[in-house]
This record gives sequence, C-alpha cells and structure tokens, in this order.
Amino acid sequence: MMLLRKKESLKRVLERMCRRYFCSSTHRGAKKSDVNDLSCVRNIGILAHIDAGKTTTTERMLYYSGKIRVMGEVHEGNTVTDYMEQERDRGITITSAAVTFQWMKHKFNLIDTPGHIDFTMEVEQALHVMDGAVVVLDASAGVEAQTLTVWRQADNYELPRIVYANKMDRTDASLELCKSTLSSKLGVRTLPLQIPFKSGGKLKGIVDVVEKQKCVWGGESGELCNRVPLTETDGEIWELTMKTREELAGDLADMDDKLGDIVLGLDSVEHLSQQDIYDAVRRVTVSQKGVPLLCGSSYKNVGVQLLMDSIVHYLPSPLENSRQQFLTECFKDNLSAKAFKIVHDKQRGGAISFLRLYRRKITKGQSIHNLKQPGSEQIGKLMVALADDYEEVPEVLSGNVAAVTGLKNVNTGDLITTSTAAANSARKYLMNKKKFTSEQIDEVFGVGVQVPDPVFFCSVEPASLKFQAPMEAALKELQRENPSLQVSFNSETGQTVLGGMGELHLEVIKQRLTSEYKVEVDLGPLQIAYKEYLLNPAQHTLEVKHRIGGVLHAMTLMMSVKPVGEDEKFELLTMDKHPEYAPNLNTVTPRQIMLLKQGINSGLQHGPLLGSPVVGASFKLHRLELKRGTSESIFISGAAQCTQKLLQESGTAILEPVMSLEIVSDDNTISPILSDLSNRRAVIKNIGVRGNCKTISALAPLSELLGYSKYLRILSSGLASFTIEFHDYERVSTDQQAKVIQEVGGLM
Repeated sequence: MMLLRKKESLKRVLERMCRRYFCSSTHRGAKKSDVNDLSCVRNIGILAHIDAGKTTTTERMLYYSGKIRVMGEVHEGNTVTDYMEQERDRGITITSAAVTFQWMKHKFNLIDTPGHIDFTMEVEQALHVMDGAVVVLDASAGVEAQTLTVWRQADNYELPRIVYANKMDRTDASLELCKSTLSSKLGVRTLPLQIPFKSGGKLKGIVDVVEKQKCVWGGESGELCNRVPLTETDGEIWELTMKTREELAGDLADMDDKLGDIVLGLDSVEHLSQQDIYDAVRRVTVSQKGVPLLCGSSYKNVGVQLLMDSIVHYLPSPLENSRQQFLTECFKDNLSAKAFKIVHDKQRGGAISFLRLYRRKITKGQSIHNLKQPGSEQIGKLMVALADDYEEVPEVLSGNVAAVTGLKNVNTGDLITTSTAAANSARKYLMNKKKFTSEQIDEVFGVGVQVPDPVFFCSVEPASLKFQAPMEAALKELQRENPSLQVSFNSETGQTVLGGMGELHLEVIKQRLTSEYKVEVDLGPLQIAYKEYLLNPAQHTLEVKHRIGGVLHAMTLMMSVKPVGEDEKFELLTMDKHPEYAPNLNTVTPRQIMLLKQGINSGLQHGPLLGSPVVGASFKLHRLELKRGTSESIFISGAAQCTQKLLQESGTAILEPVMSLEIVSDDNTISPILSDLSNRRAVIKNIGVRGNCKTISALAPLSELLGYSKYLRILSSGLASFTIEFHDYERVSTDQQAKVIQEVGGLM
C-alpha cells in the first residue's frame, strides 16, 4: 500500500513537471501586458456552487492564455488549481488557488475558490483582495444554495460581477432559468450579452448580441473562434438576437444616464453603436446597477475566450477599487498589502504568504511591518503563483498579487506596511484628519479576520505517543492555513479538540494529517456545536484569598448579569453608576477592566448545562477590591469563577444550529423525502420546479442531519442530491433539551 502511494505521488509530480511550465510570449498569440499600467490589471475571483464548473473554466483560461500547453480535467485529477491530493481524489476544490496569466495585453491575477459550504472561509479570505468576480452558474440549475452564499459575501465587499451560465451543452440547460433565478432569488438586473444557439439539441455556438455575430469554436481544443455576421436569413436566431439586443439597450438606458441621453437623440435603439453599448455595460457593471450575463460550456470548449474578453472590458482595474484608493490615501508613499492566504511548502522553506499589494511595490529581501505585531520581518523569496508552482521575481508592483516566504508572524487577514513608523503615520492620519477612533481604525484596516463559529466538534488523538508532537505541529500549520479550523485542549478530558464547519471539513483535516504530514490520528465521534443562552438575571459576590510564596493575593468582586435579546445591541461589561458603588469604581483602571473582560469571556466558554459557550449575557460591575500585589492571573481566574457562579444562578437553556437545506429530486421521490423531513423536525419553506425535477427548501436542526447524505441516497434510489449551509441558532424545546443533555453527556 505504501509503495502504491509513493508511485501515485511520483506520477502526479512528474505530471505537473511535464505539463505546467511557463510558455513563451508567442504561444497562441499571448502578449505581454504593460506591467507598469494598473489599468491593465484584473484581480478577479471565480465563485460558484459546487460542481458548477469553476475549476474547468479556470483550466481553459490558463490554456487559451498560453500559460499551460495541455488542459487538465477535474475527473482525471490533473487540473492546475486543484493541486492538493484531497482535491484530486474527491474532484472538488478545497482550498483557494491563485494563478497569474495574461490575456489581451492585460494581466489576470485569478483566484479559484471552493464551492462546498464547508470551505466558505476560503472564499471569504479571497474576497478581501478581489476587484471583481465571475460567478459561474450551472445552466441547468440556475442560482443554487451556495450561489446565494457567495453572492451575499461578494455584496459585503461591493464587488462588481459577471455571471457565466456554464454547461449550456446540457439538454436541460436554460438561459431563461438563470435569468429568472438571478432576478427572483438575488434581485439582480441581468444584462444578457450572449445567447446560445443549438441544432438538433446540441450546442453549436454562442451569439454575440451586441455585435450580432454567431461565434463557432474550432480547432483541436476550441482555440479557434470563428465569427459569422448574422443576417435576416438566419430566421429565428436573428429575430431572437434583435429582440434581446433591443431589450438590452432599453435596460441599459434606464440604468445609465449617459446612454439614456444618447438614446434620446436617436430614432431607434437599433442605431446604437457597439461601442456605446460596451461603454454603458462597463459603467453599469462597475457601479453594480446590473450584471452582464454570458453563457458557454467550458468542458466543451465553448465561450471561455469571450468570458475572458468580458473580464477585460467590464470588470474594474485596481485603480477603480475604493479600498486601493483609501489605503493609498492612508499610507501615502509607503507599502500597504493584505495577507489573504497561507500555505506550507517544505521545499520552499515553510510558510508561503499570499499578499495583495495596494500601495507601492514589494521587493525580494524587503523588510516589512505587520500592523498586528511589534517589530519587523524580512521577506525571503518573492514569487508569482501558478497554484502550487511559483516563479521567482525581483519585484511585484502595486495592485498585483505576490507570494512570499520568510514571514513567520503574518496570518490571514493581516495588513502589512513598510515599518512601524509608516503604520503610526497612517493611524495618526485617520485620527487627525478623519477623526477615527482606535477601534474604527482597526475595522477599516481590516486587521484580523472574522472566523465563523464551528458547527461540529470532535476529539483528535495520535495513534501512538510518537505522533503527539508531530500532530501538534501539523495542527498549528493547518490552523494557520485555515482559520475556520479551531484547535483547543480540554483540560478535563486531556484531549485535543477540533472544531470545524462540517463533516467534510474535519474529514479533510484528518486525511491531510495522514497523507501530507504522515501523522496517524484517530477522530472521536462528531459532536454538535451547541450554545447556551441566559434565562434570568443574577448577582454574585466572590471573595478570593490565596497565599503564594508568602504573598497574599486577595480580591472581592461583585457582579450581576442579565439576559439580552437576540437582536439587542449590548456591551459585555458596564459600570454601576449608583452613588453607593461609584466611589469604589472610580478607582478601577482601564487595565483592570481589560483583565476583567478576559476573565468574563473565559467563564462564558463553558455553560452549566453542556459546557458550551454562553451567548446573550451582559454583565455589570458593582464593586472591585484588589489587594496590592495580587497577580493578574489570579484576578482573571477570579473573574472567570464569578462568571461561572452567575451562570449557574441565572440558569441557561440550549441553542442548536439550524441548517438551510435544498434537495433536488424527481417527482416520484418527493413524497417520501417530505415525510422523512417531517420526522427530522424540518420546516419546509418552499417546493419548486427545476426542469424535470422538484426542489425542496427547508430548515432543519443539524443534529437531525448527521449521515443524511447516505440516507437520502437510499430513500431516492440515488436520484436525489442536496446542499446544506448554516442558517442560525434556535432554541430547543424542553423535551428536546433533555434529550440533548443525555446524548452529549454520553459523549463527554
């Protein structure tokens, strides 16, 4: 078995060496961009629901741009951006991958992102540094569950988007379905720039609505795109093209004042020039008033070159990115860059940090300062990336993406600059000129990263003592790469505990430990990430006296706690302003308040029912007396003890994670599926139609969905599929709470 693994690994290495190398500038007409012209740079991401064809589309882009000479296929496990062993074995994207290539004298820094909900954190990290995005749809399904998630994420970063309806070669593909679901589910105004044309049910090509041309692909791998002007003799396709073009022009005139003025001076929108339409589409796209809708079939090599053309024409350059402008204003002539991805590569000296440069270039060996850390670090190698292959370069210019080695203290989400002085200067500018507070500065700089709460926990143990230290080191690296992985130590059980976003997430972590790090581990049973919420107000006074080495450490702490509503804004800790307590609290220092909050947060991590985190609790400090010389650790520990006492006196109840579920199946299996969902405490939100299939949208507790994939396959004879994503935490009933306590108690 070990020999087989080594042979397979060697095969993949040789395969990459043979097919991934940088092509000459003359290959397939690829031309160098003007590297000094930021208007010729496109920092984009590929976003989609799982299996919509992101990675296949990316592979075609690399091929047609001349970056690679041979196209890989997802089902063959040899694509450039799905380079991890887990990705190739499973046929899905697990980690985002950055690639740099050129098209139409423009440089593309492209990030291929995962489509599975368990790895949505990878998408979130990548969105930080994009200027625009391509959202890929499966044309037979339209907007799906994860499409909604990535679209909302892109909305948070105000990213202009293009939609690419892929898989148009399928018999059930429908551009109208894509348009209608974009409108009904996302409220998007689409700008259909292309329509497919078929013959005998087979996709023959794409019609360019603006140019009124048929585009037909030829050559061995679709590298040739032949354009044929449409005429009235083309019958139905001519009429559909003219109708679509007229509607497009009308919609654009409504959304774009400049084009509206041009239309007013014309007898008919038919007389609009192609350039006027192109310019209007770009303005509408960049302002996010509308979204261009393209179509094609990446697997059949149809439409990808037109998609790349559209990225050049319609998506913004770094010069149009408001964040780039803001950081330029703050850091002036100093470097500013954002770390958005960390990977570990032993052959290249350890951690590789991916940086998006917002201001100034970065050079090999340069010293940098992390806004979250004191001091400076020196960059080792400076590279541009092709997934897990790299090319060393002497410098990378502003607005681009760089991969660097040598940074030990930089994590995902960190903002870096030239020096401590540059960081202080930027902060001073915002405080003095913009009147920002320190908290607001951290927020606008995006220092750190918001990590979602895990929905699953499980213990992890090394197979033998010799794997203990390697396991701890490997988990540290994996957590740095993937911030949504939580690693903690349970002092009561003596176990290391992993927290993850789903079953697949934790499976992949285990297999990476085994295959990449050669660490044999065992995972314990999956546990749901429950939370607890406060029921009643309570008050408690804690007195602590400890003598350590002849020194008396003593404190008296009086606090109260009250529950707060779900949507109610509140502070974790407030001061009692009653005259009885004010004189005492006036002597409390900011340092003591900070330590008190640390103790409260520590106490909130373990509720009295399940030992789960407690939410929705607001504390009030009434009295604090500290004997001089009392250690900070005893103070923090006392605050945690007082918090635990308050939680016990208040009482808590359980919140459980509820998931949003979408099931697609044929009409014959819908009834048993619905019946089964009712037994799983599910709430049916909608039953719809998608082609020849039915869709069910529902909300169901995560605890009822363990192993659901296997059960659904049996129930539907393999005809149904489903997607799942976190929706919210909801209170459980009294009966269900007793059941949860019994089940969790049996696992603890």
